[in-house]
Amino acid sequence: MGKAAADHVAGLIAGVLKKKENVNIVFAAAPSQDEFLDHLVRSPHVDWSRVLGFHMDEYIGLHPSSDQFFGVYLNQHLFTRVKMKEVHLIDAQASNPSKECERYASLLRAHPTDIVCMGIGENAHIAFNDPPVADFQDKLLVKIAELDEPCRQQQVNDGCFKTMADVPPIAYTLTVPALLSAAHLSIVVPSQRKAKAVLDTLTAEISTAVPASILRTHPDAALFLDESAASMIPHGSTPQQATKLYSA
Repeated sequence: MGKAAADHVAGLIAGVLKKKENVNIVFAAAPSQDEFLDHLVRSPHVDWSRVLGFHMDEYIGLHPSSDQFFGVYLNQHLFTRVKMKEVHLIDAQASNPSKECERYASLLRAHPTDIVCMGIGENAHIAFNDPPVADFQDKLLVKIAELDEPCRQQQVNDGCFKTMADVPPIAYTLTVPALLSAAHLSIVVPSQRKAKAVLDTLTAEISTAVPASILRTHPDAALFLDESAASMIPHGSTPQQATKLYSA
């Protein structure tokens, strides 16, 4: 699954670079992305010197030395392993989070996103757009979101925190319109814990009750699953609308 997604994204990067000087990519930070990112950084087909890397979401309120910051994850798994033209992280220590949202939104407007590399949460969230706060017509590109209980529990399930009480209740997130503004979406989803969210993403009514369902409206969204994440999809079913489905 990870290699298939990495090969796909490497091809997307090459395609964008045939038309543009640089490619702007937003990356998710989560254990679900481990294999994908490992294969991507080792791909011989990516010209990293023409890649600008961006951050999808980040916790607010963690201790400055915390290892759980998504920026730390991205540095360990990606940004320190390849030499990109530019890397733009959300400032987790910004004294004014509202102004940080504006700053990062300005960066995204200056560098329109070409590719988003993302996952889907156990509650079908995309970035930190959980069902209670997801807005398909959001006027913002970056906002402060309150994390719902299933989302916070997932951070414990992923091994990122010991208890839910340790998980910050708020975070920065790119909004749904910000994610969907990209020309290409690559969505990597492993684990049995995501099987119901995957099924709902592909078959449920498109609504904020299942935030990931909006991915079916995107003209170039590719969904990569492992066997367990795909386990609830009825045999012989086909992807809904525009979503391309790859099951390892």
